[in-house]
Amino acid sequence: MKTTLVLFLTAILASCASSGSSATTKRYTADTCIVGDNKLGSMGTPVTKVYGDQEVKFCCKPCVAKFEKNPSKYLAKLP
Repeated sequence: MKTTLVLFLTAILASCASSGSSATTKRYTADTCIVGDNKLGSMGTPVTKVYGDQEVKFCCKPCVAKFEKNPSKYLAKLP
């Protein structure tokens, strides 16, 4: 019973953590990838990440890797 409860609570917490945004997170409102400038959804399901208090959306996983090498370069593009 304890194991089931722990697994259930872990699943709930994981789903909350993976949502990527909260009431204090600034939403990413552009419809293009912050790195590649591709239309979001044009290369599959967009990837959403939160950096500090900013939500950021990417067209693909390679753009996430490129962003993470120099986040300040790309975050400077936000209004």
